[in-house]
Amino acid sequence: MDRKRSAAAAGQAWQIYSETLQPDAPGLWTRVRAVPRMLKSVLRGRYRGMSFGTLGLLALGLVYIVSPIDAIPDMIPIAGIADDTGLALWMAAVLVKSAGDFVTWERGGRPTVIVGEPVD
Repeated sequence: MDRKRSAAAAGQAWQIYSETLQPDAPGLWTRVRAVPRMLKSVLRGRYRGMSFGTLGLLALGLVYIVSPIDAIPDMIPIAGIADDTGLALWMAAVLVKSAGDFVTWERGGRPTVIVGEPVD
């Protein structure tokens, strides 16, 4: 990973970590435990805070990590593992951030209208 990407990944990780330390924000463990509930709610159409496109990208990312076929083979010492690690960190960041939004949504009484969504 080059320096710009490393700095961006570190900055994003720090931002999510500092967000979990806010007084009213859900903690990291609460977010991790909420991920299965969030995925279930997204698939059932109850929670619209995560799009099916994002869910699809997460699924493709998981397939890419598990698959023996890589863009950069794992036999190449550093670069082979770095692409899988970078993708796994991105996936974790998306899940933790989205799970925080989901927990806030749950605590707010599960409103059916999302801010920015047109209402008939």
